[in-house]
Amino acid sequence: MKSTSTSKSSSTSRRTSSRATGSRSGTTAARRAPDAVKSLKNDHAKVKALFKSFEAARSKAEKAKIAAETCLELTVHTRIEEEVFYPAVRKALQKEGELLDEAEIEHASVKTLIEQLKAAEPGTTRFNALYDVIREYVLHHVKEEEREMFPKVKEAKSLDLQALGEQLEARREAVRQEELSGEGSPQALH
Repeated sequence: MKSTSTSKSSSTSRRTSSRATGSRSGTTAARRAPDAVKSLKNDHAKVKALFKSFEAARSKAEKAKIAAETCLELTVHTRIEEEVFYPAVRKALQKEGELLDEAEIEHASVKTLIEQLKAAEPGTTRFNALYDVIREYVLHHVKEEEREMFPKVKEAKSLDLQALGEQLEARREAVRQEELSGEGSPQALH
């Protein structure tokens, strides 16, 4: 009986020790940024959820809040893509210049629409129409990135997607702080 107890105690001790070790490595893994493609797909999923929330929202205040959050998420996303992701992809996939040019042109269109949305009065038909057009443009852009660009990026042997993901995460936090402090955006929604 005593040996069973000792055996159980020893076994419990090993499990506890391995859990402690596992939790330390789990913490490291949790802190580790997703690879670049996964990071950007996470952004896409977040914005898609905001689009659905906007459709479901009934009050002017709720729509304004969701629109402001959407503008922030899209602004941060476009900036990190343009500043970090696209330059790395352009260098690695030199034959895909047209695909990247198109993505950057789509970004420019969405940025213009975001500025118009920020200037529009929430609750008006113009405000809702601007949001709808932004949603359409972004969903088109996301579809192209996920179906055309990301598969090519994953195949590029010269891209370290993990390191690029870490760069995106670091830049994302800096851009978010700039945007929230007002350094990066001219005006919040009403």
